[in-house]
Amino acid sequence: MEKYIPVVVIKELSETDRIMNALKNVGIHCAEITFRTACAAEAIALAAKNHPDMSIGAGTVINADQCRQALEAGAEFIVSPGLSVGVAKVCQEANIPYYPGCVTPTEIMQALELGITTVKFFPANIYGGLKALKALSAPFPQIKFIPTGGVDRGNIDEFLAFEKVAAIGGSFFVKEALEKWEEK
Repeated sequence: MEKYIPVVVIKELSETDRIMNALKNVGIHCAEITFRTACAAEAIALAAKNHPDMSIGAGTVINADQCRQALEAGAEFIVSPGLSVGVAKVCQEANIPYYPGCVTPTEIMQALELGITTVKFFPANIYGGLKALKALSAPFPQIKFIPTGGVDRGNIDEFLAFEKVAAIGGSFFVKEALEKWEEK
């Protein structure tokens, strides 16, 4: 798993290649394309086809139907803002990693029961940030976290220094990459 997982919102299909190229330009070979827009499935398919050197996933997947659409489009991993048993089952059947949003001990226990050991911690800034991750790590030493929401250049190093952080998710990676791409 890459250390940085850009959260990518593609509003128009034509943006896909530009965003993927900008991310690669700054050394990021991963993208979580969100299912928040009408062209999400097409954007995932286009990114997977045109950028086989990147790990393309689907984010904001909230039900099994969206998950199936994402997988059919070529998503290599699935991310949700919360935990969906339906999405977990589709991912298990397809042998695809699923990173559900989990911020409470109950949600983490449910993830563990489903065989999931890496979870999205979202929104990290609202649910206690690094202090909360450290507290949750004590009873759940087998869990790794992907904090997203409120992680930025000001605190990213603190999060990455914690051994229970598998990766950082954030839309700011896209903004930074596009700014550098446009400077070229």
